[in-house]
Amino acid sequence: PDPATAFIDPFCAVPTLSVTCTIAETGTREACNRNPRGISQRGEEYLHSTGIADTAVFGPEAEFFIFDNEQFDARSNGCFYTVDSEEASWNTGRDEMQNLGQKIRRKEGCFPTSPTDTRQDICTEMFLIMEQLGITVEGQHHEVATAGQAEIDIRFDTLVKTADTMMLYKYMVKNVARKHGKTATFMPKPLFGDNGSGMHTHQSLWKKGKPLFAGNEYAGLSQMALYYIGGILKHAKALAGLCNPTTNCYKRLVPGYEAPVNPAYSARYRSAAIRIPTISESPKARRIEYRPPDPAANLYLRYTALLMASLDGVLNRSIQASRWTRISTTCRPRSTRKSRSCRAVSPKRSIILKPITTFYSRATSSPGTSSKCGCSTNARTTTRCACARIRMNSLSTTMCNCGLDARLLRLLLAKQPREMPVFKGKAPCEQLVNKS
Repeated sequence: PDPATAFIDPFCAVPTLSVTCTIAETGTREACNRNPRGISQRGEEYLHSTGIADTAVFGPEAEFFIFDNEQFDARSNGCFYTVDSEEASWNTGRDEMQNLGQKIRRKEGCFPTSPTDTRQDICTEMFLIMEQLGITVEGQHHEVATAGQAEIDIRFDTLVKTADTMMLYKYMVKNVARKHGKTATFMPKPLFGDNGSGMHTHQSLWKKGKPLFAGNEYAGLSQMALYYIGGILKHAKALAGLCNPTTNCYKRLVPGYEAPVNPAYSARYRSAAIRIPTISESPKARRIEYRPPDPAANLYLRYTALLMASLDGVLNRSIQASRWTRISTTCRPRSTRKSRSCRAVSPKRSIILKPITTFYSRATSSPGTSSKCGCSTNARTTTRCACARIRMNSLSTTMCNCGLDARLLRLLLAKQPREMPVFKGKAPCEQLVNKS
C-alpha cells in the first residue's frame, strides 16, 4: 500500500479508507514484474539512471460520455447495443411528454450553455469532489459530440502520480454519474458519425527544476524535444498496442472528427499525431501533445511505453524528428489565394509516411492546389513531394502533392514501369500531362 494515495471514499455509506497499492512478490516483497504500477515505477528509475532528466511530466486530457441509458446483449441468436441521452440529436422527435427541444446537433457540442448543456451541474460536482480529494483540476466543459460528451482537465504531474490520479478520476466520474441516475463511459467511439473520446497526453522532461524542451528549434522546442518526438514516431506502431488497445479505438482514429490520422508533428494542425502547443512563450510551457491515445488503455503501461519510446529517440540521436513530416498551416493572404487551402511543409526531405497503425489518412483535392512542385497543396494530404519517387502501385497514395488524382496518374502510367524514375526539372505530374 502507498500511504500517500489514501483517501476517505466519498461514495460509501460507511467511512471507508481507499489506498492504491503496488503488487509485490511473495517472499521477496519486490514489485511484481507484471504489475503495471510497478512497471511505471521502474520506468521512472530508468529515466534517472540515464542522466537525461530527473522528471518526466505527463498531462492527460480525458474525455467521456454521460448517457441516460445503455443496453447491450450478445446471444446465440443475435446481438445489439444502444445508448441514449436526453440531449442527443436523434431525440428531437421523441415523445417525451413535453419535448423541450434544445438538442445538440452532431459535432456541435463544444462549449454550449444551458439549457442546451444538460450535464453542467453533474460535471461541476465531479470537479468539486476531485478537488476535495486533492486533485488539482483546471476546468471542465462540454465536448464536441452530442449525447453528453464532456471533458475535465487535471494538472500535469509525474508519471506514477498522473496514472494514480487518472485511476481516481475515472472512479469519481463513474460514481457521480451513477448517483444522478446516469452512466459514464470512457469508450473511445460509442457513437457513429460523431467525435470520439480521446486522452491527449502532454509530455515534457525536466532536470533540477528546469524544463528541457524549450529551445530555438521548430515551434520553440529544443533539439532534445525533437529527438523525443522522433522516438515516439519511430515506435508509433508498437505504442498503438498500448495506447489504443481495443478494436473500438480505431473507429475513432479516422478523418473528419478532429482525430489524429497523420504520423507527423505540427504546431497547430490537429490531425497530426503530435501537436506542439504554442499558447504560451514561457519555457516552462514547452511540451508536446501525443494525440492518438484514448481512455481505454492501461494508464501505467501507456505512460511508461511513451517514456521508453521517447528516451530511445533522445539516447540514439540518429532518430531525428526531421525524418518525419512537419505540417504547417501557413495560408496565403486572402487577396492572393483562390481557396481556403493551406500548405503542407516538409523539412529537409520527405518520405511516404506509413500509417501509425491500422488507421489511414485520406487526401482530398482542392481547387487552389498548384500543379508545380513546392507544393502548395491541401494541408490534409500526407504524401511526399511530387518531385520524389512515387510508387503508383501503392494504395497508401490517393493523390500526389501536385494535386493530380492518382487514378489519372495510373491511367497515364498504364504503359510505364511500376516504379517511376526520379524526374528532373519539372514535377513528374507536369511531364506526364505534357506527354499525354
